[in-house]
Amino acid sequence: MRRLVPLVFILFAALISVAQKKPTVWTAAEKPIADQIHGLRSLPDDVRAQTTKDLALKIRQLPAGENKMRLAVGLAGLSTEGDFGHETLQEVATTLADTLKQQPQPWEKPGEGNDKNAAPEPAYPYVELATLVRYEHVNTLVDDPQFAAAMKRLEAEDEKRQHLDFTLKDLTGKDWKFQDLRGKVVLVNFWATWCPPCRKEMPDLETLYERFQSQGFIVVAISDEEPGKVAPFIHERGVTFPVLLDPGRKVNEMFSVEGIPKSFVYDRDGKLVAQSIDMRTQKQFLEMLGKAGLQ
Repeated sequence: MRRLVPLVFILFAALISVAQKKPTVWTAAEKPIADQIHGLRSLPDDVRAQTTKDLALKIRQLPAGENKMRLAVGLAGLSTEGDFGHETLQEVATTLADTLKQQPQPWEKPGEGNDKNAAPEPAYPYVELATLVRYEHVNTLVDDPQFAAAMKRLEAEDEKRQHLDFTLKDLTGKDWKFQDLRGKVVLVNFWATWCPPCRKEMPDLETLYERFQSQGFIVVAISDEEPGKVAPFIHERGVTFPVLLDPGRKVNEMFSVEGIPKSFVYDRDGKLVAQSIDMRTQKQFLEMLGKAGLQ
């Protein structure tokens, strides 16, 4: 799902190309858009916001086709890496919704190892659009059973996250049990050393941890990487909040984390009150913590 690789649209395009046994070939109109999407992360945030909005409008004008879908999905996957404004996100969602109306996608077969009689899954672009609608609060009119199924799946995942417990070890070998943190405001952050948006938001998490620690706030950062990669990274950046290791990805799976970074805020009663589907700015994190009573 979201951002298991740095550029999700590359993955989506590659999957289609492999399935069809042919490379992606961009038209003269599509190639500049693809190049700009590749370069979005190198832009300052204010420039990136306007560029993202402009790209959404340009993609919308393209003729229907597989490449248009790739571009619409790719832009959507990068549009939530920070605070680029609701108007920008709305344009991105509208472009993706319009593209899906022009070219509906087939249902996905259940994953390998699943029950052969299991129901098919909604295609990735519908899940991406549902994610924008549910968590970024954009509006869209999509009368499609796959979109409805994607929304239902997200709702079920959120319900599951309300009733979780786990125990993981930190870099020193100390056990951390999630339920033992009741009484604190807890921000659970899933990240990795190789993930650019994860690295970008980490200093803000450290700043907020230092600011609110005395008020019973704790950041619990979870990585599925080897300690040999995580430990020097954390040491070099002076991170002081707990960093836990999830080598078998069991806790990632419990939270239905299929892309990073993702953050979940629980209040002092253990209730999930806010979450992010991607990188957040310090301002956005403060808004999330405000829902748990921290000001």
